[in-house]
Amino acid sequence: MTCKQMGGACDEKFSANTFEEMAELSKQHGMEMFQKGDEAHLKIMAEMKDVMQTPGAMEAYMAEKRKLFADHPDD
Repeated sequence: MTCKQMGGACDEKFSANTFEEMAELSKQHGMEMFQKGDEAHLKIMAEMKDVMQTPGAMEAYMAEKRKLFADHPDD
C-alpha cells in the first residue's frame, strides 16, 4: 500500500503481512516526514489532528484503513 492509501501525502510504498505492521510502517514514515519538515505531510497531519477531535473519528479512520488493507491484493 502507499502512504496516500494509508492517509498520507505521497506515493511511497509499504509492504506488511498484517495491518498492525502496515500501521507501524506508516507511523514511522510520518515521523520521518515530520522531522524533515515535509510540507505535504505536515498539512495532512494538521488536517488529521482536527478531524480526530471528533469523538469516534479515530476508530472510524482505523476501521476504514484496516478494511482497505484487508481488501488490498497481495503483491
